[in-house]
Amino acid sequence: MSFQSLQLAPELDQALATLQFSVPTPIQQQSIPLVLEGHDLLATAQTGTGKTAAFMLPILHRLLKEPEHNGKVRALVLAPTRELAQQVAANSEAYAQYTGLKVACIYGGANISPQEKALKAGVDVVVATPGRLLDHLLKGTLKLDKVSHLVFDEADRMLDMGFIGEIKRIMRHLPEQRQTLLFSATLDEQVQKLAAQWLAKPQRVGVDPENSAAEKVEQLFYAVDDDRKRELMSHLIGKNNWQQVLIFTRTKNMADEYAKELNKDGLPTLAIHGDKSQGARDKALAQFKSGKTRVLVATDVAARGIDIVDLNYVINAQLPFVAEDYIHRIGRTGRAGKAGMALSLVSIDEQWLLEELEVLLDERLTPQWLQGYEPDLTKVPKDNRKNSAKARKQRDKKHILGKRDQRRRKK
Repeated sequence: MSFQSLQLAPELDQALATLQFSVPTPIQQQSIPLVLEGHDLLATAQTGTGKTAAFMLPILHRLLKEPEHNGKVRALVLAPTRELAQQVAANSEAYAQYTGLKVACIYGGANISPQEKALKAGVDVVVATPGRLLDHLLKGTLKLDKVSHLVFDEADRMLDMGFIGEIKRIMRHLPEQRQTLLFSATLDEQVQKLAAQWLAKPQRVGVDPENSAAEKVEQLFYAVDDDRKRELMSHLIGKNNWQQVLIFTRTKNMADEYAKELNKDGLPTLAIHGDKSQGARDKALAQFKSGKTRVLVATDVAARGIDIVDLNYVINAQLPFVAEDYIHRIGRTGRAGKAGMALSLVSIDEQWLLEELEVLLDERLTPQWLQGYEPDLTKVPKDNRKNSAKARKQRDKKHILGKRDQRRRKK
């Protein structure tokens, strides 16, 4: 199948030719015809599968066929983070470059005045984070009464971050008659509940097994003491001459600490997290993409929206507390059908987190030992017996879906 066979508007075909897109990805092949037909959509797809084009190309096509509303917003994309919103908006502008349709990106942490100016001039598509979108709605600088297309991008992440209240408030400003598309990397009880509430007879599409890791990502697990993780990371990056390595931590403090120590090891490293200004985060990401910075250390929230096709290496310096975040993390590599490697460093105190990950992936994960970095077996782990017992019980029952909220409430 080619993009031409999808019978998109000529202006979109011209943009795809400019971008050198010829063959749609599986999620695009499944989604685009259904969206063109006007169906609501519930889609599961890993990051890096081309989901932005899967929803934006058919939406742009339909906007070109619909009557204009004097510069009023007709399509709204909700994204969980600033980085993801920026990425989606940039891609949307590229797809719309020959259409005359205007795209605005609305997110917090940036001066609101340029956003107000763009909205006042009139836009067709708004890509926004929930908080800043509500700011504009309350100020009256944005109205959503003409929106005919709504997209929840990375809906699972949006719910994880606690945006359900903001989403409910935003939904009150939208027309009941609209097309709604929901894209999610994982499909759990919360996401299904959201879909049941705001999607009308949605078509169901998906290109990856639910709650699975990207197929082309090689996953490795190393057992190592917590106080030797930085040393091991420096060893692996230096010995193997890895370039553009993305490291995940659970906390902002650890992101800063690892960045500081890796720089001392001679590896140009920057950290991004919620305490960094948007300008600092944008600059760090630009340096990482250009190769000026070899290593980027990030928290889960800050790393959302990082889209580097040739990113080959992801390291989990700390396993995430929410097992589903592992899937989002390693989805930063192995994008666009390319191979990648995800390396997780597991200390003795993180064994229960590994067991919860086994529950989610429904497979046994056995960390290996690297010579010279073997864990000290005389160390006593923290008392995580309750968490470990719960994880083992879930694994034995193979009861994977719908358990995230229960885990978080019991901790």
